[in-house]
Amino acid sequence: MAETPTGDTKSTTPAGQSSQRGLTPVGSSSVVVNQSNTSKGKTTIANGVVAKIVGIAAREINGVHDVVGSGAGATITGLATRVTRGDTRAQGVSVDVGEREAAASINMVVVYGVSIANVAEAVRRNVIDRVEAMTGLTVIAVDIAVSDLYFPEEETEDEHPRVQ
Repeated sequence: MAETPTGDTKSTTPAGQSSQRGLTPVGSSSVVVNQSNTSKGKTTIANGVVAKIVGIAAREINGVHDVVGSGAGATITGLATRVTRGDTRAQGVSVDVGEREAAASINMVVVYGVSIANVAEAVRRNVIDRVEAMTGLTVIAVDIAVSDLYFPEEETEDEHPRVQ
């Protein structure tokens, strides 16, 4: 059976997945937040909702070109999502959401010439502000990986098209 998480300990779910800091395993789809004995109901927030908030908050910062997935699986998923015009707002984001806390990891591309440290700090602040304001969860970590640089001058249209 499941061990009860206490503080920053590691626990095991009935499915055998491990969880740290009292956070739900990645496979969980939603979590109950702000539940109290005086409430007249409970509120659940899907992990995907938190991931979308994180992705949108990251993209709001100047200097962030895009938030992208990493690896071959992410490439295939990203292509399929673009072809089918699916929702890409949570792409490149992973979240761990608990009853009162959340942690996020973001993989992003920044514009060449900006201070990566300043952009990362601005993204971190914005993600924390948005998630905490919108969900009431306490954000305990925002890990950022800069996987590539974007060069704006390389995005010029072909000046001499082959077919006229």
